[in-house]
Amino acid sequence: MQVPEYIKSLKPYQPGKPIEETQREYGLEHVCKLASNESPVGVSPQVVAALEKGIHELHRYPDASFYNLKKSFSDYYSIDSQFLTFGNGSNELIDLLIRVYAIENPKILTSRSAFIAYKICAQAAGAQTIESPLDENLRMDLDQIYADYQKHKPSLIFLPNPNNPTGTYLSSEKITSFLDKMSSESDVKIVIDEAYNEYVRAEDYGNSIDYFKKYKNVLVIRTFSKIFGLAGLRLGALVADEETVDFVNRIRNPFNVNSLAQVAAIAVMQDKAYLDSARRLNGEGLDYFYKQLGELGIPFWESQANFVLFDCGQPAGEVYEALLKKGVILRPVAGYGLPNALRMSVGLPEENELAIAAIRQVLE
Repeated sequence: MQVPEYIKSLKPYQPGKPIEETQREYGLEHVCKLASNESPVGVSPQVVAALEKGIHELHRYPDASFYNLKKSFSDYYSIDSQFLTFGNGSNELIDLLIRVYAIENPKILTSRSAFIAYKICAQAAGAQTIESPLDENLRMDLDQIYADYQKHKPSLIFLPNPNNPTGTYLSSEKITSFLDKMSSESDVKIVIDEAYNEYVRAEDYGNSIDYFKKYKNVLVIRTFSKIFGLAGLRLGALVADEETVDFVNRIRNPFNVNSLAQVAAIAVMQDKAYLDSARRLNGEGLDYFYKQLGELGIPFWESQANFVLFDCGQPAGEVYEALLKKGVILRPVAGYGLPNALRMSVGLPEENELAIAAIRQVLE
């Protein structure tokens, strides 16, 4: 049986190393995992209550139209419900958009060191990924992206804002200037992936739903895996024009978002205290990392997400392994073209302290 070469050569996504595997491998009782950008604050109490009620309906199929979820998301983000659909995590939405738009014109454009799912999903569909270099501060270079668009004319442009794994972001001024230049381009969709937008502290960061309302070729992806604390339930949201929503709905699985994910998302959007606490804890954790890494003389990049990227000053694989032996799991990012860097998620204060203590022992 023939299998396409692009499938044979595809390197699957590598998630962060599990705690249990690290415990077994190194004979450790306590392991601190700061590798997967998960929320450290646990699950919202309102989500727990909603799930306890929702489990009694598991014999029913979930609502394939997302009626209640659409209404809650629409109210929360001030966007009309006809512009919404949902996926089994934002990864599914990335995959679906590529299947809709990058088959006839099998080229997508993003930045080097951008979220690797874009490239994986494109290759799985037989599409080419064009990667524009980042600038010297590991920010997306929109002038270069515009030049590469004019040269290659891809069907999709993916802009993660903030970006994973760098934590850098595009200001409202820069992204508006880029979108103005792209506004007359009718054969491309610009997908702004805002997985980490709820953590952003920069005052010049813009709301991409506002960009969607202004520009006809802008789409927005959001996730419930980060600040909303629902990574284990898999839920992503797509804000798009009605035609794109229709096309995505035609090819997605009919029950792609389970009923517990839907009721949990509705509940967590109503829990302002939980979200405020998660946001505050994240800001305090980032500031702690900046202070400690600075005192250690370790270069890092200020982040608008829930992690910080730092430079080990040597191949990071060796540092990563040494930290594993001390019970600390971070994320190597050599696959993103950053072989000397590690990404460290913000955890609970005691987890952050353990991670910094281990880094101090390994790198000093």
